Amino acid sequence: MAESSRRAPLTLADFTFDLPPGLIAQEPPPVRGASRLLTLDGATGALADRVITDLLALLEPGDLLVRNDTRVLPARIHGRKATGGAVEILVERLLAGNRFKALVRASKATRAGQLVELPAGAVARVVDRDDDLVEFELDRPVRDYFEAYGEMPLPPYITRLAAPADRERYQTVYARSTGAVAAPTAGLHFDTAMFAALTARGVAIADVTLHVGAGTFQPVRGDDLDAHRMHAEWLSVPAATVAAVAAARARCARVVAIGTTVVRSLETAAASGVLAPYEGDTRLFIRPGFRFHVVDALVTNFHLPQSTLLMLVSAFAGREQVLGAYAHAVRSGYRFFSYGDAMFMTPVPGARDAV
Repeated sequence: MAESSRRAPLTLADFTFDLPPGLIAQEPPPVRGASRLLTLDGATGALADRVITDLLALLEPGDLLVRNDTRVLPARIHGRKATGGAVEILVERLLAGNRFKALVRASKATRAGQLVELPAGAVARVVDRDDDLVEFELDRPVRDYFEAYGEMPLPPYITRLAAPADRERYQTVYARSTGAVAAPTAGLHFDTAMFAALTARGVAIADVTLHVGAGTFQPVRGDDLDAHRMHAEWLSVPAATVAAVAAARARCARVVAIGTTVVRSLETAAASGVLAPYEGDTRLFIRPGFRFHVVDALVTNFHLPQSTLLMLVSAFAGREQVLGAYAHAVRSGYRFFSYGDAMFMTPVPGARDAV
């Protein structure tokens, strides 16, 4: 049945697919740029098996490629309460001064005023609790401390411990602005040689910043998608990127997003119908029925079943077509999730409104 003829609203069950655990990538490919690329033509539903370097042919001179330049903080650390109880802290957001908010795993809930002893003699004091997050104050600069002693926060579906190599491989080559606790993983496929080749082909490049939070891995709870509230993430779409999009429009070229975080950034900044500079939080939840104002094509990794990211790409390229592409990827042995392979997709007719 065509999606447009559905009467019942979509529920969580409409975004389910079967994934053998062995296809969940536990390690990055040997080198950047060695991944496979599945293309999905939203207009026709046609699929093609390619490799990531085929983007050099898929992107056209004049196209604008937009990246998320956030940098992942080594945000996970282990400590102990004064009582001896073990505590795992995963930074969610950096705050003013030496404060930060974090997800905490401990045998008993932390309380205001409690001290947590951390490596190298550092001490974090519990300030307050905000829903699932605990606010701490560290006795030294937060960013410098975690850069020195923190572990890279690999996603929960990567079952091994973080290794020293993850400090480089779970980071894009263009990462600049520290604040994320999860990588914008579509960007992990690109190396400096790829960007040099794209620039030589006449592809323009612009950046946004969205600090990906740990909430990106939180499941949707409940079948009613209208009831789901997205976690807040901080983003910036600078005036230079707005101008680059306008220039691409003027030359009748496409805006191509590297990853769903870029999509959410640009579409948040164009929520009024006109793309404008933006800085602040977003809770934008993109799902089928959403009309895209800015993005014409998308490079993205494969996403978790029933996740908001799967819903976003389904809104862009059509739910049935996306799930069909995922079924093809499973049959063809593509590698899934953060360290896995990629897709290049164009929108299903009706998904996009130009600005």
